[in-house]
Amino acid sequence: MNRETVVAEALDLLDEVGLEGVSTRQLAKRLGVEQPSLYWYFRTKKDLMAAMAQAAMAPHAREPLPTPEDDWREWFLENTRSFRRTLLMRRDGARLHAGSTPTADLDRIRHKMAFLVASGVPERDAQMAMLTAGRFTVGSVLEEQADSGPGGSPDGPTAAPGIDHESAFEAGLSLIVDGLTARVTA
Repeated sequence: MNRETVVAEALDLLDEVGLEGVSTRQLAKRLGVEQPSLYWYFRTKKDLMAAMAQAAMAPHAREPLPTPEDDWREWFLENTRSFRRTLLMRRDGARLHAGSTPTADLDRIRHKMAFLVASGVPERDAQMAMLTAGRFTVGSVLEEQADSGPGGSPDGPTAAPGIDHESAFEAGLSLIVDGLTARVTA
């Protein structure tokens, strides 16, 4: 057993039982070890959750970084879509990610920010656009996963008509990019 095995099993447990069902007791049972042995790899459950969040984001972290030839608008759209797809890969992926700190991804974030600034986006606007797109994406996926998860189908008397989550996401993302474009060209 090693740290990567513990995280992989914890993510598999997440997919099976959801975030509420993930416990160090269940994880230890799944790994066939005593619960205290997990503390060799993770001092707290919070540390384990942070490692799980980082591992769950690996598909997005493997996406190519932007190059100077890229159009910043197209890159921004695809980067945000990639983030959404990655969050949707795991049950409760958005809940797992919410509040996590991207400590292992700082160089990639710096590269992305530098690309936007080099493309003519004012630095403060680039920062706020990345933050806004990230929070919008997490919120959108939270809602989508709540609608599609166990017990998430709205069938009560106050249920709203079905929402096409992808179309709603794309519409909101377009508003963010259109607003940023207006700031760049102003």
